[in-house]
Amino acid sequence: MPIHENARYVPAYLKIPKYGLTPDQDILILKPDSPMTEIYTNYAGWDGSKDRCIVQGPLLFSAPIPVNFVVNKSNWLPGMPNASMAVLMPDGRTIKQTQPFARCTADEVATSQYLFKDQDIYGDGYYGAHGGSGLSALGGTIRLGELVPDGVIRHVMKINVSAYYNLALNDDGTPGYRWPAPNADSYAANRYHGTNPAMEIGSLLAIPDSIHLDSLKLETEAGKILATAFQNYGAYIVDDSWEDVISMETEFSPDGRMIDEFEQEWGFDFGSNWDPKNTPWTRDFNRIVEVLHVVDNNTKTTIGGGPTNDFENRLAPMAPDLADPNFTSVKTIEEENKVTIFPTPSSDYLYISDNKWVKNYSIYSLPGGILIQGNIDATHSINLSNLAKGNYLIRLEGEEFIQIEKIVIL
Repeated sequence: MPIHENARYVPAYLKIPKYGLTPDQDILILKPDSPMTEIYTNYAGWDGSKDRCIVQGPLLFSAPIPVNFVVNKSNWLPGMPNASMAVLMPDGRTIKQTQPFARCTADEVATSQYLFKDQDIYGDGYYGAHGGSGLSALGGTIRLGELVPDGVIRHVMKINVSAYYNLALNDDGTPGYRWPAPNADSYAANRYHGTNPAMEIGSLLAIPDSIHLDSLKLETEAGKILATAFQNYGAYIVDDSWEDVISMETEFSPDGRMIDEFEQEWGFDFGSNWDPKNTPWTRDFNRIVEVLHVVDNNTKTTIGGGPTNDFENRLAPMAPDLADPNFTSVKTIEEENKVTIFPTPSSDYLYISDNKWVKNYSIYSLPGGILIQGNIDATHSINLSNLAKGNYLIRLEGEEFIQIEKIVIL
């Protein structure tokens, strides 16, 4: 959900971290056709003197994991990382989440400790395996292909900050957290020493739209991409970074690690590994931190600071929604089987030329709701006169094919 034009900002006063930016990795396994792997209980948790690789308790669950995908000390971050994991189950819609995940040897069982409530990929996507906040391990992660040259991040992000310095324990009925977080860290009463009441687990941090990004004098293209995402979407505080660092959540999946891609594409590290070098990238990140604010009117009914059902007055376009499971059944259509839809833009009727297979149509708003649907008649025409001006998606269906196109109504 992009930030709304009516967002009300208050300064975050986020402390510039002594040890700089570090990555945190969300383990995303979205390969539902992979072999099923058993995930057993391990009690090592975040104790560096213990071994996450050994089975110590009962079976938690089984999940589809590629046989060669491993998560162990050779490829996880130094220390005992959070290792929040989200996996897409064979039904193609159930997301199971667990923490801290390890799979130390290829083609072997995996381990973890905490299992969270199942989520539906077509649901709201809020909750999951970030233990401090209870928020999702899947949503908000910076994915492969986003923070690269000419890339763009089209979604809210996730950030970890030092709770000791930055998070407040407000006596407001939900001490230490705010929507969408359903809880705070169990130790919040003893560790949340921040004094800014707007700063809690679940706070949405963003660069106000009144700040021109050019004024930040960012030195790197990567910094400009990140700053744009902070202004258009922001980042939720999802965990305590514990040390005096700030962490951003990045993808670690069978397709690769975002931090490896970042270094390959830009020629420098994403994170400082607790050694805050004076480089253009680290200077850019600190400049972003200095101007971050809290969207103080971010609630379930005013996501991003404006009416949740107002999609027009936001700082970036809405992405198509996933609320309709039928969108997953789209098949690749070879060029010779595609039909032509014309005219677009249109103000009254759409027509389908050379119709060989289309039987039904549905027109969706860009947020995803069905507005009109029906059968294609002998004239191969669709009446648009009852729809307002704007951008829409049209879905054409036949017995063997589905075709989805964007249309414009004037």
